Amino acid sequence: METKSLCGSVEPGQHGQGGQAGHGEQPGHGEQPGHSEQPGHVEQPGGQPGHGGQPGHGEQPGAQPGHGGQLTKPSLVDVKGAVLKACFVIGSAALVIICLRNSLTWHVASIWGFAREYVWQNIWDKLLDTVGEDPFTLMFYGTFCVTSMVYWTVGLTFMYFDLTLPDWIRQYKIQPSTNEPLDRSKLKKLVLVVLFNWTVLFPVFNYCMFFLHEWRGMPDMRVLPSFHRVLVELIICVLVEEVMFYYSHWLLHNKRVYKYIHKQHHEWTASVSLTSLYSHPVEHIFSNLLPPAMGPLLLGSHISTSWLWFCMALTSALNSHSGYHLPFFPSPEAHDFHHLKFNQCYGVLGILDYLHGTDKMFRASTAYERHIMLLGSTPLRETFPDVKKEL
Repeated sequence: METKSLCGSVEPGQHGQGGQAGHGEQPGHGEQPGHSEQPGHVEQPGGQPGHGGQPGHGEQPGAQPGHGGQLTKPSLVDVKGAVLKACFVIGSAALVIICLRNSLTWHVASIWGFAREYVWQNIWDKLLDTVGEDPFTLMFYGTFCVTSMVYWTVGLTFMYFDLTLPDWIRQYKIQPSTNEPLDRSKLKKLVLVVLFNWTVLFPVFNYCMFFLHEWRGMPDMRVLPSFHRVLVELIICVLVEEVMFYYSHWLLHNKRVYKYIHKQHHEWTASVSLTSLYSHPVEHIFSNLLPPAMGPLLLGSHISTSWLWFCMALTSALNSHSGYHLPFFPSPEAHDFHHLKFNQCYGVLGILDYLHGTDKMFRASTAYERHIMLLGSTPLRETFPDVKKEL
């Protein structure tokens, strides 16, 4: 759902020198010598500390605000690299989901006394016995309630940390000293826009999607799909979202539409979690809501699969906008870099960014070295400190 820029875009192949060895950067992709950007350097945000940056700050010299540039035609090497990246990212995520599911199933079965083979079906039966099996109730009201619980619980938790700034979480900030303190006028505007998108646009969109699902055909609400089917559908949903979000996001950076639509999202060069849905209504519908909704529609997914997928997508979007690189959380470095530089990292997984070369500056930066899951307590900014340019 995820995920955005105030773009003064530089065309692929003009993002500075090549990437670090071992990070998959291929030679011969058109990098021009003599550019001032050095590998391993991350520029600090151009906005004023404590205000998340002002629109237009931190852009690259000569870049035109909002210009998405031309996507390069991928070579065979690019395609191979993108496929390998997709297999690694999706394979790793699938392995984590399998392990979590098996562990959770065992614990729930042990606590509730159900047989492990039927634990989730028994819980689902109890839910339907309580709320009923009406498809409209489950798809419209159920989806709104489940996603609201996830989005606002996670989002407001991050917001609490932004407002209180305890030392234990402050050390994990990706852009140190930004939003300290939060600009209350910007925060008020942020909350009002997100509330409108959530309470007005989302229900209207959800209402329309119900009739599309009804036309597509819906499975039996009472019978849960097998875990293997759920896993395959989640993988397809991830890929559908990656394609739709990447290209819709890139188009929003086009100079003809950027200042009218997507510029609003990039008022925050150092984002906070709730900025994940801080967007113009057009962007919210076509770039935030439609990409994750299309997978379940195309697949005719069971409502339980849709709920699981929407919760995963929302949590990912909140994390990628949080401004914190926390232990055991997926890395938000790529999208944070997008908010900082405006013309890099348009996608969710980074697959299409690699394919089209819209992550070359990112791969040549220290932020890319930090683009891993933190498995300890030492902040990655200490492990991979910024390398300053020599004057």
